[in-house]
Amino acid sequence: MIQINPQFTRTDLPTAVPVFAAGTVIRHRRYGYRGVVVSVDPWCRAAPEWYLSNSTQPAREQPWYHVLVDGSDQVTYPAEENLEADTTGKPVHHPWVNTFFSGFEDGCYRRNSTPWPG
Repeated sequence: MIQINPQFTRTDLPTAVPVFAAGTVIRHRRYGYRGVVVSVDPWCRAAPEWYLSNSTQPAREQPWYHVLVDGSDQVTYPAEENLEADTTGKPVHHPWVNTFFSGFEDGCYRRNSTPWPG
């Protein structure tokens, strides 16, 4: 899990409207994995140490997403610029899918009320 740094809960940063909503199945442009968006942050809220360890360091001032990765138990935290919609219409296989979603229909998950930790 990405540790959220309290100093990055600022409200003075510009807020872009996220392209992807919770339940959207996405594909990572650079790494090619598929996943489902569970939660969206309006900007990168990860600690500076985590951000600086990211080899690509996309801009912090854009939406960042908590994503369950298909075919694994991994959770990633990619920036919006690295994502695109997945058009396969196939479900995501991850052990936490049923924790955060109540169903899958027309290539999209229905988000339930279980809050994302953090």
